[in-house]
Amino acid sequence: MSNQAEMDEKQFDDQARAELRFLEDQLSDVDPDDIEIGTSDGILRLDLRDGTRVVINSHRAARQIWMAAVSTAWHFDPQDDGRWRASRTGDELRATVARVVKERIGLDVAL
Repeated sequence: MSNQAEMDEKQFDDQARAELRFLEDQLSDVDPDDIEIGTSDGILRLDLRDGTRVVINSHRAARQIWMAAVSTAWHFDPQDDGRWRASRTGDELRATVARVVKERIGLDVAL
């Protein structure tokens, strides 16, 4: 696991911004009737066609990316391999986003 204490704010911001941009770019080809994407100030919002809202945001103070969907919240920590993983559950951010989209609207997304 990455040593978050050694990561300064700029490094964290750069990594988190890149991850949110990656997710946005990967989902940009999805029909907006299935997933409507909104972004502002480090927050990526996905509005799924069934009414589910997925909110993914950078949380600088905690050095994490937070995600909330349905009645669940995840806190993802940066890893040395560039991935973001929730220490409590072991879930990986991209896989979690893809799983939530699949479970809620039956759509396979490649992340």
